[in-house]
Amino acid sequence: MNIKTLSLIFFKNYEELNINFSKKINLIIGNNGAGKTNLLDAIYYLAFCKSYFNSRDINNIKFGEFFFSIKGVFKKNNSVEHVYCAFKKGQKKVFKRNNKKYLKYSDHLGFIPLVMLSPLDINLINEGSEFRRRFIDSVLSQFNNIYLKKLIKYNEVLKSRNIYLKQRNSFLKHNDLTLEIYNEQMSNISEYIHDEREKFIQMFNPIFKNFYKKISNQNNIVNLSYQSQLNNSKLNELLKVNFNKDKLFQYTTCGIHKDDILMQTNENLIKKIGSQGEIKSYLIALKLSQFYFLKTILKLSPILLIDDLIDKLDLNRVEAIIEIISKDDFGQVLISDTNNIDLENIIKKYSKNYEIFRVKNAKILS
Repeated sequence: MNIKTLSLIFFKNYEELNINFSKKINLIIGNNGAGKTNLLDAIYYLAFCKSYFNSRDINNIKFGEFFFSIKGVFKKNNSVEHVYCAFKKGQKKVFKRNNKKYLKYSDHLGFIPLVMLSPLDINLINEGSEFRRRFIDSVLSQFNNIYLKKLIKYNEVLKSRNIYLKQRNSFLKHNDLTLEIYNEQMSNISEYIHDEREKFIQMFNPIFKNFYKKISNQNNIVNLSYQSQLNNSKLNELLKVNFNKDKLFQYTTCGIHKDDILMQTNENLIKKIGSQGEIKSYLIALKLSQFYFLKTILKLSPILLIDDLIDKLDLNRVEAIIEIISKDDFGQVLISDTNNIDLENIIKKYSKNYEIFRVKNAKILS
């Protein structure tokens, strides 16, 4: 899988841009604010129907304009695919593939397998469990459409149950019929989601350990552990036991929306004992493992986007990463960074198939 060309109009700080990419390594260099990260985000948009950084589409329109558009031409196996996204103020976002409009954005998810690594991913380690659940969901949703549909349905029922808990709070009883219907719906869906998440971590963990060892060149013992209230109980039972608690707080206090992943090194949480370099290595190992996992499942190499690679890494680790992603078993890679001659030299050392783009004021310098 690779992106051949990208065209932007009024997207973030870009007025207009057309760019052709190498099918292997692409290094995008520029100062902070030049627009290099926005290029990666535009490609992410075409894969996930949304920005990696700004959840509201209106925030991605260039200042002073009223719309943006993104077009990409992709090579997938032996076919050429045209993907188009446009958003105009006051209107619904339009998403098309080969000129055919999607009725639901979720129908597009997984068509362009893609992995994004950004400094924002530090939230995976340092912030709450919702970031780690989102990581699992983003991987599974790219190849398991049943999982995606059940996850969407679960969140819909959860939202309805929480609204009902607030609206009917003083009248609620254990045998409330509407609440029992919500409980049954959530329980039926959650068992599948829990099992898929558990299987994923079991398969993913050894891949992750292998990549971490290659990148860090250390003997630290890293581990990912899936934590869920459903590991030992059925959700229907938990909802009944927690009825009074849910009634008190007026929201659902148990379920798969509370799942987490313990991210450990030497049996301690990495966020508590890891240095900045170790945490960055941990994150990169996670994302390279995500790439390898998706490639194995899909029999297709995802596009790999890496924003700000050098930050918080010594050159030995950077070289180890470039050596890995330059090999034939990795596909197209796009890397953004500030002006760094060391990174250019490392790429030239390990790859013959590369392009270097220099960005200044949202323009590609020739």
